[in-house]
Amino acid sequence: MVDGDPDATARIVLDFQRAGRIGLDEAVLAGSKSIHQLETIIDMARGQGVRLLFTRLSAEQFGALREERKSLLDYDVVSETAILGEPHAASRPASVCIISAGATDARVSGEGARTLQYYGEAATLIDDVGVAGLWRLMERIDQIGQYPVVIAVAGMEAAMATVLGGLVQSVIIAVPTSTGYGVAEGGRTALNGLLASCSPGLTVVNIDNGYGAACAAMRVLNALHGSASDPGK
Repeated sequence: MVDGDPDATARIVLDFQRAGRIGLDEAVLAGSKSIHQLETIIDMARGQGVRLLFTRLSAEQFGALREERKSLLDYDVVSETAILGEPHAASRPASVCIISAGATDARVSGEGARTLQYYGEAATLIDDVGVAGLWRLMERIDQIGQYPVVIAVAGMEAAMATVLGGLVQSVIIAVPTSTGYGVAEGGRTALNGLLASCSPGLTVVNIDNGYGAACAAMRVLNALHGSASDPGK
């Protein structure tokens, strides 16, 4: 498919009713889409009067959008996310803590934070507390344990989530990242290590999937608070 393809619009079918079914809006995975497709999606959402979250939107893609479309997006270059429409203000104190093992995990933890922001959920971010310097994590452990949901973002062998699982009662959603080299294999070692974790009840999402972790957190929060959010309205 190339930009300007007249059939592109016909092949785009947005799921505007998803929030009513599951409490979560459809998000747009931007990385594999052409500029024409992205602009078409923006126009379709505007025509329906709904908000949208874009993930994996590179700085190059964002820069290539026409100015009238670009001006509609709240873009964050670190997380490569964009929000069409006004971000919701948080209606309650943060219930989610997002922890990253190192600064190189910022894109993934940022994607999670921005997804929660889209849904009007505040999140506390704690960065650079990987187990290579275990004292950094232990200094914050009492604070971390106060949150109902913890998203743990780590690469290499991703031991941080397992350590947390043995120390706090929170729901822990582990995100293996592609940080590392050699046998880290682009995050597969971290993923396998988390799937084999001895910490009971640890939830694991796919490699670099900060968005998926945030959506899992939203499902927990929606259940805790007794109703699903409908941010598209």
